[in-house]
Amino acid sequence: MKFLSEELDAMKQAGLYGTIRTLESPQGAWVHIDGKKYLNLCSNNYLGLCNDPRLVAKVKEYTDKYGVGPGAVRTIAGTMSPHIELEKKLAAFKGAEAAIVIQSGFCANLTVIPTLAGGADDLIFSDSLNHASIIDACRLSKAKVIRYEHSDMADLAKKLEENSAVKGRKLLITDGVFSMDGDIAKLPEIVDLCEKHGVIVAVDDAHGEGVLGRGGRGIVDHFHLHGRVDVEIGTMSKAFGVMGGMAAGSAVLVDYLRQKARPNLFSSALTIPDVAANLASVEILQESEV
Repeated sequence: MKFLSEELDAMKQAGLYGTIRTLESPQGAWVHIDGKKYLNLCSNNYLGLCNDPRLVAKVKEYTDKYGVGPGAVRTIAGTMSPHIELEKKLAAFKGAEAAIVIQSGFCANLTVIPTLAGGADDLIFSDSLNHASIIDACRLSKAKVIRYEHSDMADLAKKLEENSAVKGRKLLITDGVFSMDGDIAKLPEIVDLCEKHGVIVAVDDAHGEGVLGRGGRGIVDHFHLHGRVDVEIGTMSKAFGVMGGMAAGSAVLVDYLRQKARPNLFSSALTIPDVAANLASVEILQESEV
């Protein structure tokens, strides 16, 4: 496989080869790398919860009681009572009827997007600066993907109108807070346009959770759009300080994802330490109410 070394060499020559630095300390504002202390300005540990003692205590409590691994996929024998506890807390936190816990934020988009709009007759409207996980989820779907210019509501309106006669499912997916430049999606305008054209609205709020809304509930809460956004997709690897993904919405939506989404059907459940730490994070955010 000579192409492997050839491509890596080409990346190095082009300055595109990434150096992976190893932390020798806990994740935090200050970290140790190669024996030196550095100010950390590049992590997603927005609220400093990665090493919060309340998370550590919850992990110890739950691993003593339930062990570490789920040992199976969710649909066979991998759903344990802590998973259900976390899903109920996430649903309440998001102001939704139900929520499903998924292995990661990347997997959450792979769970939702191809499942809701996966047919050849379906359409997906996607912001041009959406995250890579959204792009890959759209590629995985058999639907036609229509990209609109970044946060350009006139362009979105035009493309929605041009495809108004399409009979298949129509899904719009947008980042809540865009990872490329940190701007916030024009969600109220997006929702108005999608309601007019009968389009399902999904928002990936990975960077909005813990930052926007009451107690960090996210962009939907920030704009008071509860009940008008069909799916909230999120990750627990950023403000929550842990690992895992989720999707929240109506009870029938979550039930549909449980039954149809391939990452839920064919990948092991989130580990108990992750679930326990996330429970503590949600409780901390709920108590903050800022």
